[in-house]
Amino acid sequence: MKKKQVTLYYALLPVVFLVVTLYYSVQVAKLDVHIPIFISAIFAALVAKVSGCATWNELEDGVVDTIKMSMRAILILMIIGMVIGSWILSGVVPTMIYYGLKIIHPTVFLPVTVVICSIVSIATGSSWSTASTVGIALVGIGEGLGLPRPIIAGAIISGAYFGDKLSPMSDTTTLAPAMAGSNLFEHIKHMLYTTVPAYTITLISFVILGLKKTAGGEVDIAQINEILDTLSGAFNINPFLLLIPAFVIGMVIMKVPAIPGLFIGSLIGSGAAVLVQGASLKEALYSLHYGYVGNTGMPMVDELLTRGGLDSMMWTVSLILCAMTFGGIMEKSGMLGRIAQEILKFANTDGKLILATILTPIFVNNVAGDQYLSIVIPGRMFKESYEERGLAAKNLSRALEDSGTMSSPLVPWNTCGAFMMSALGVGPWVYVPYCFFNLISPILSIIYGFTGFTIEKIKVTTQLYSYKK
Repeated sequence: MKKKQVTLYYALLPVVFLVVTLYYSVQVAKLDVHIPIFISAIFAALVAKVSGCATWNELEDGVVDTIKMSMRAILILMIIGMVIGSWILSGVVPTMIYYGLKIIHPTVFLPVTVVICSIVSIATGSSWSTASTVGIALVGIGEGLGLPRPIIAGAIISGAYFGDKLSPMSDTTTLAPAMAGSNLFEHIKHMLYTTVPAYTITLISFVILGLKKTAGGEVDIAQINEILDTLSGAFNINPFLLLIPAFVIGMVIMKVPAIPGLFIGSLIGSGAAVLVQGASLKEALYSLHYGYVGNTGMPMVDELLTRGGLDSMMWTVSLILCAMTFGGIMEKSGMLGRIAQEILKFANTDGKLILATILTPIFVNNVAGDQYLSIVIPGRMFKESYEERGLAAKNLSRALEDSGTMSSPLVPWNTCGAFMMSALGVGPWVYVPYCFFNLISPILSIIYGFTGFTIEKIKVTTQLYSYKK
């Protein structure tokens, strides 16, 4: 059968099918999202075959290529499971929770969490490293203070993605200007117009939320003391254990690749479990594979510490593989690009073009399940349109980050969303309303697009572009 371009009708069919199956599985049947996503992938492949836009071999190659793109993330995810298990057994996480409960006041915990995660993510350029190091400890501290985990996760993700968006060491921060044709540092400077207001509103929101959640004596001091006593009774609390996460963060800052750096961190954690906590080699290896199982006698502490291990990440890995299968078929068949091209027909003003730029990466994050695709595909699509309308490339790169990077952890089957759920121990969607920074950034970008605020123009003079002052 001769290959042809897919029509909009055929391109939309798998998306509608996905929405319907997800709604039934999650809302009606109360099942996980894996099977509906995989069934939707098979349906998308059938549509591609019927429409004649791709052969099975091409679709299979597309799936394999897309999964290859996510393999680094999958490997990191598996190693993070080992890190969590070994760091709990070694006393690293209990020590971080212990001192955090002693130092951080409940009323300021949420904004402090945002700031701590922002600093670490700026230094490392990685939201994943931030969530899997200080993030897992902050969850324990926050729950010890009586705060709901979804709110804590929202604060951690907000701070973690501040650095993921702005740090020159972040993959997405370098990818967005590369796709748009702008300069890295011009891109970062231009993002400050949306980032600073969004971050300020986020901090204020968490200050108010923190005051509300701790008002009226909601924080149980007796419970905090009981947690402290339980932790000190079950583990050898030693401040020198804090050097382990500091060392791992330092390796990331020094550009040690994430996979060996984090794996070294898990091995050091296992060594500390043997030397500091008196664990056996068998227990140390068990924690790497199956995680830590709490038996302190205090249900709250046991529930908090029973986590980690390679096995704990398999649910997330399988979710990523299902999402990448669907995304690969949609990308290779041309369905994803066809839908995105249709959006351009309505982008006949600067404001509508920027709105389309914001919505398209969000759509790609939901359909393809990968934040890199959400930047690469729209970046390639919209670059020429921005040039034709005389818009500076940094407007495009900022919009890509404000939507593609910021929305990626909000989608449960996206690689970023799946990672955050596993690392922080939260369920799908429950944390999304509290990811204030991630929700506010694209809204501000849309407002700027329609008002023209901070939208820089270019003018054409004998085939050369120069910025209009």
